[in-house]
Amino acid sequence: MMFKRSAAMKLPKHSVDTLVGRGTRIDGDVIFSGGLHIDGEVSGNVRMEAGAPAFLMVSEHGRIDGSVEVAHVVLNGAVTGDVLACERVELGPLARINGNVHYGVIEMSPGAQINGKLIHQPPEAPQPQNTATPTVDGQ
Repeated sequence: MMFKRSAAMKLPKHSVDTLVGRGTRIDGDVIFSGGLHIDGEVSGNVRMEAGAPAFLMVSEHGRIDGSVEVAHVVLNGAVTGDVLACERVELGPLARINGNVHYGVIEMSPGAQINGKLIHQPPEAPQPQNTATPTVDGQ
C-alpha cells in the first residue's frame, strides 16, 4: 500500500487532440498544441507551440527519432534524442530514452531506461518588478 495512489490522488485528465496511429510514420518536425498521442513513428523533432498548453503521450508502440520539447510528457515508447519537459516527465516500464532528460518533475516506473543525463530544471521564479519611478538628478 505504500506506493499505491489513493482515490484522492487522481492525475489530471488530458484530452487528445491529435493521434498518430500505429503504422503511421511522419518524416519531419511536429509542432502542436493541446494533446498529442503517438502510437506510430516520428522522424523529426516534436515540440509544443510557443505559449500554448501541451501534453504528449507516446505508447509502447510509439517511437520518436528526434528531440522532444513539451511541457508534460508521458512516455512508454522510445525516444532517440533529448527530452525537455519544463513541467513533468512520466516514464512507464517500457520507456526507452537515448538522450538527456531535462525535467521539472520526473516519475519513473521500474523497467524504464535512460541512456543519458538527468538534468533537473525547476520552473523559473518570477522576477521582481521594479515599480519605483526612476528619478533624474535628485528630482
